[in-house]
Amino acid sequence: MKLLTSPLLLATLLAAPVLAQPHPTQAAAATPAASTTAPAAPKLQATLRSLWHGHIVHAREYAMAVHGKHNAAATKAADAVVANAKQIAGAVGGFYGKAAGDQMLQLLAGHWGAVKALTDARAKNDEAAAGKAMNDLTSNAGEIAKFLSGANPNLPEDTLRGLLLAHGAHHEQQIRQIMAGDTKGEAATWKAMQAHMDQIADALAAGIAKQFPAKAS
Repeated sequence: MKLLTSPLLLATLLAAPVLAQPHPTQAAAATPAASTTAPAAPKLQATLRSLWHGHIVHAREYAMAVHGKHNAAATKAADAVVANAKQIAGAVGGFYGKAAGDQMLQLLAGHWGAVKALTDARAKNDEAAAGKAMNDLTSNAGEIAKFLSGANPNLPEDTLRGLLLAHGAHHEQQIRQIMAGDTKGEAATWKAMQAHMDQIADALAAGIAKQFPAKAS
């Protein structure tokens, strides 16, 4: 894979606006103790946290809109998920080139496609469709892990796959709770979900900083 190393790319990435809402303090507080170590690239870490947080914010909005049968809100949320995925893919492309960014976008589209299908299936109590969506989500986690590990030797494939599978499980649990009207349970899942997204973002930021120490700092 061809790597791009111009410092201008990082400057562009860190200056770009993101669609995520402000990062909640409770998620930061829930982050595992290991993350209290000063990051090698704090600006990159903050950017990736915001981008990945945006993904779950908009996916949650979609599930809530579907549950409430608010079609316009569901469409708006789905569009926001796609826009956020493009930003995440752009961040990847900023370090690894446009082709890598395009591939990342395709993989994120697969992830969102599975989450969206799972949401729609749970809203209709369609167990067969939900099962297929979960299988797709599981396969996609492996594909994303393989892609990122192949681009960066500091990102172990098994570790990434485990993180992404846990993320998918959070989606599944949250969707069930939203469709059941379990606001208390969903609130707990949401808190854990946000902390877990920090773990994913931090792992990626640390791996990129190690691979490109001058550029990432």
